Amino acid sequence: MRQLVADYVTLTKPRVQLLLLLTTVTTMLVAGSPSIGLILLTLVGGALSAGGAGAVNHWYDRDVDALMDRTANRPVPSGRVSPAAALSFGIVLELISFAELSLTVNLLSAVLALGGFLGYVFVYTLWLKRSTPQNIVIGGAAGAVPPLVGWAATRGSLDPAALYLFAIVFYWTPPHFWALSLLMKDEYAAVGIPMLPVVRGEEETRRQITLYSVLLVAISFLPFAGQLFDGIYAISAGVLGIGFLALAAHLQRHPGRRSALRLYLFSLLYLALLFVAMVADVKL
Repeated sequence: MRQLVADYVTLTKPRVQLLLLLTTVTTMLVAGSPSIGLILLTLVGGALSAGGAGAVNHWYDRDVDALMDRTANRPVPSGRVSPAAALSFGIVLELISFAELSLTVNLLSAVLALGGFLGYVFVYTLWLKRSTPQNIVIGGAAGAVPPLVGWAATRGSLDPAALYLFAIVFYWTPPHFWALSLLMKDEYAAVGIPMLPVVRGEEETRRQITLYSVLLVAISFLPFAGQLFDGIYAISAGVLGIGFLALAAHLQRHPGRRSALRLYLFSLLYLALLFVAMVADVKL
């Protein structure tokens, strides 16, 4: 029973969810003064939706997961959870998420969470991931939805300020994921997934990482330019941005797994600290 519970938790990709939920709760604190109850209800709905998308991803990718050492022991390819059970689990989680958010938070947040689920499942997983090296660029929009959910949950509507936060996560995703893909290039190549390093090569991937890192840092100042935040955020965005660009430049000059891993790990810290800085410098 313990193994079964652990396997179903694994299907929801809990480690991936942590950063998504952090961007949700920090956005809620930026958008207003939500109650603890509202925050918890929104986080539950977001976790259910993201977990459902993760479970469907496990179901669909079971063939390639079985061929890669890193993923061969996942619940579905290992045979511990049947494909039908994983798919049903993912769909049920999303249905519960939509009901919970629409009944206890508001309909807009439920619709946005559903949009993130559909985008991740149909646009990224079923369509783009195995068909184009731009998969993570376009499909990454699904991962940028949590700030919109948090804003809608707090205010009951969206406005341009929410799009700043969406844009930051959207432009953060490619350099973050491409750094990881450099570490997994051989595995992706072996199973025919056209990630950028496989199709365009490592040199072009490093160049794209640098270009998107520059875009990310520039876009991170939009909330300050739009007077959503003040000096604390601007200083934080500057310091974190310098760190991000320095590691991207180091990866360009010193190609290798160690440089890619450093950038990947820092990118996680970068997004978390940037969103925390927003809360420390709320101007609304």
